[in-house]
Amino acid sequence: MSKVSVIGAGSWGTALALVLADNGYDVTIWARRPEIAEEINSKHTLEDYLPGVCLPDGIRASHRLEDALENVSMVLLVIPSHVFRSTARMIAPLIGKDVTVAHATKGFDLDSLERMSEVLLSEIPQISPEQAAVLSGPSHAEEVSERYPTTVVVASVAKHTAEFVQDHFMNGNFRVYTNPDVVGTELGGALKNIIALGGGISDGLGYGDNAKAALMTRGLVEISRLGAAMGASQSTFSGLAGVGDLIATCTSKHSRNWRAGYMLGQGKTLDETLANMKMVVEGVRTTKAAMLLSRKYQVEMPITTEIYRVLFEGKAPKDAVDDLMMRGKRHELEDIAKNRFHPKWKM
Repeated sequence: MSKVSVIGAGSWGTALALVLADNGYDVTIWARRPEIAEEINSKHTLEDYLPGVCLPDGIRASHRLEDALENVSMVLLVIPSHVFRSTARMIAPLIGKDVTVAHATKGFDLDSLERMSEVLLSEIPQISPEQAAVLSGPSHAEEVSERYPTTVVVASVAKHTAEFVQDHFMNGNFRVYTNPDVVGTELGGALKNIIALGGGISDGLGYGDNAKAALMTRGLVEISRLGAAMGASQSTFSGLAGVGDLIATCTSKHSRNWRAGYMLGQGKTLDETLANMKMVVEGVRTTKAAMLLSRKYQVEMPITTEIYRVLFEGKAPKDAVDDLMMRGKRHELEDIAKNRFHPKWKM
């Protein structure tokens, strides 16, 4: 079995390392903090992020990149978006030309508005687009680490690369599909975190299932609308990286974005909310990126706009909901409504 390096010792990176180790691969996790590497190596645990989980013997950790990346056939980056570029830049001199580089980060580079695969290719120029892949889908680290049934998607522009990553991860607990749509897979994984913040806000305000169902449905419309403008396949948003991830993130107790939104809905400020969170809430930065992208591509995103105002302009969550509810009349399927000759649309 080949050696795999996982860059990032958070809950998601460690859970994915567990899947790889279960499949017999020699896995080294790079941990930024030496004490995390020591805990993984000596106790086979990661109590701060995955309490109660015993890690397989096939996983070892190092805080030295040189050790983690020695003689690897695949590198998987699982790190927050705000340090993705700097980390990719650090590992670039240690990556061979024939290595497959995948990532499982759901966000954007805020300065450039690049997707994570675009950052990878710009910072690790010796690899081609055909060597890059993204793993996404409805997959909470807590459940993966307990080996609950989970299904995800791997996207790459090269079929052989998608299948290479698929073969590494596929087992009886972790089912993996492939998809050629890298853009849609990355957008779906990133943008659903915004809607999850909204779902938490709705629950924090005490609203019911009707409100959250509407938020998720119309949120998916916004995701699809921006995705189409950026060249994604619409069918991707009907799959695991789209509606699948949206459902999991908007409804689960494991979702950090939902939890952050819930606190906001209960009246906490953004600073208070983030101070109460142990892990990065990607939806906050993604909301900023999505607002900039919506302006760049001239795409209307009313839910994203209102969440942005709650996060960064101090708008009361209830006022944001009221303004969404009182928007002007619209047709649900505007592309059909605009086509006066559609057989089901009588003028």
